[in-house]
Amino acid sequence: MSLKYQTEEPQIDETAAEQDVQRVAPVIPYYSIILIAALVVVAAFQIMVDGKNSILFGGLESTKIAGFLKPAFLHGEYWRILTGASLHGGLIHLGFSCYAFYVLGKLVETLSNRAHLAVVFLLSAIGGGILSLIFFPDGASVGASGGIVGLLGYLAVYGYRRRELLTSAFLKNMLFNIAFMAIIGISVNYSEESVVKIDNFGHLGGLLTGAVYGFFQISGDVYKDPRNAGQTTEIIGLVALGIFLATCLFSILLLLRIF
Repeated sequence: MSLKYQTEEPQIDETAAEQDVQRVAPVIPYYSIILIAALVVVAAFQIMVDGKNSILFGGLESTKIAGFLKPAFLHGEYWRILTGASLHGGLIHLGFSCYAFYVLGKLVETLSNRAHLAVVFLLSAIGGGILSLIFFPDGASVGASGGIVGLLGYLAVYGYRRRELLTSAFLKNMLFNIAFMAIIGISVNYSEESVVKIDNFGHLGGLLTGAVYGFFQISGDVYKDPRNAGQTTEIIGLVALGIFLATCLFSILLLLRIF
């Protein structure tokens, strides 16, 4: 990765300036891995509830129990906006989510700070659920894609704000992925042969939430390293991570009908 951060004002002496440059080193995306593992565990319990015939495309019974059922949410089951984000409609849906989560999550944890990854994911999952609720108050949805697309929105803003350090290809790649996601979402929903539907408003809500967070959090000052986070931010990120892990545990308990 070619991103560089200068810790001082540029000097005429190129040798001295080079000493003030810090390259971005790849990191192990711990938060991304932890969250993906949690989603996989929840999916395993979904299979137990829904049966073997629903492994690839399923989740009807588990969706009734812990999915984001909008009418149930409006009647006081507010936890569904988060438990719905921990469920998936079969292994194919889960596979796409986990792959996208790892790719985008690793970028966020490398270019920014893992605390922001947890916060963006949690807020975007909620933001996507709210927009989906507004436009489809009678429907039901499952999946972590609202939170994952929020990471894409965050990275798009990152590419714009840090365009003096990153290559133009980075921002173009983020925008291409946003456009591609929109085209696929619209095409699938308008296809009569499609057996699944995509919650495009959930995606849009997550995207906007992640982008708004990015505009407030990412500085356009090239001398400020966005990977540096204060203790308060680190704690908030850890709390956000804990909230979603607790949500996954609660989803499992619901699926087991302990609650």
